[in-house]
Amino acid sequence: MALLELLSRLRLAPLHHHLRRSLSAAAPPPHEPPPPHHAPPSQPASNKHKLFVAGLSWSADERSLTDAFSSFGTVTEVRIMYDKNSGRSRGFGFVQFSNNYEAKCAKDAMDGKVMLGRALRISFALDKVRGGPVIVPRLPTAKQDD
Repeated sequence: MALLELLSRLRLAPLHHHLRRSLSAAAPPPHEPPPPHHAPPSQPASNKHKLFVAGLSWSADERSLTDAFSSFGTVTEVRIMYDKNSGRSRGFGFVQFSNNYEAKCAKDAMDGKVMLGRALRISFALDKVRGGPVIVPRLPTAKQDD
């Protein structure tokens, strides 16, 4: 108890709670609420089954992407984004699965794997926002002496 009194005198209250929990295996007393648990934000409901696939080779097409991902479940849609002017692949696309479990399995298994000579980077797709504000950070300008 002397260590806890010393910590309270040094005004280390946040550390006090964590130290007491690590020193004793017992649960915290009922009058003391447990520390807040911050769960990661869930994926948007509309894109839970859709993966963003970056690092695609220019020679990759929808068929090769479907073949690569279909072993993880039912692929419902594949889209590769192409440059409007050249018609060449922009190096990324989307793969949509019939359920979240299949999408998670595919993401875990294929992230970092090499396809057509390029390492894939895979994450869950985000909702597309059109017309939303674009926030551009501005650097402070230095005053010039005249």
